[in-house]
Amino acid sequence: MQRDVDYQWRLSELMARRGLHNSTDLAPLLRERGINLSPSQVYRVVTQRPERVSLKLLAALCDIFDCGIEDLITVTATDAKKTRRAAGDTGSAQPNVVSMNQLRPLRARITRDE
Repeated sequence: MQRDVDYQWRLSELMARRGLHNSTDLAPLLRERGINLSPSQVYRVVTQRPERVSLKLLAALCDIFDCGIEDLITVTATDAKKTRRAAGDTGSAQPNVVSMNQLRPLRARITRDE
């Protein structure tokens, strides 16, 4: 069975609990641990849900907030919904082939009202 996996990035919550309300408050703490990010990069890590994060950054954040990765990232996994097949569908993986005649518009017929 296929599963849908998602995650929630909780860095801003951890920062609020620690009394850090701006991304500029986090930058010096990261520099102390050898993570040198530009102010815009720190802002994006705090305010947006990152798609890729280095393990060194994760380790530094866990050290700063004295937490585990599970406190920083909440993972949810659910069973994927099965899609229903239309009546007469064979379930083949082949895409439907459309001929050029099906893509052309129908010719309009103009008639006079008398």
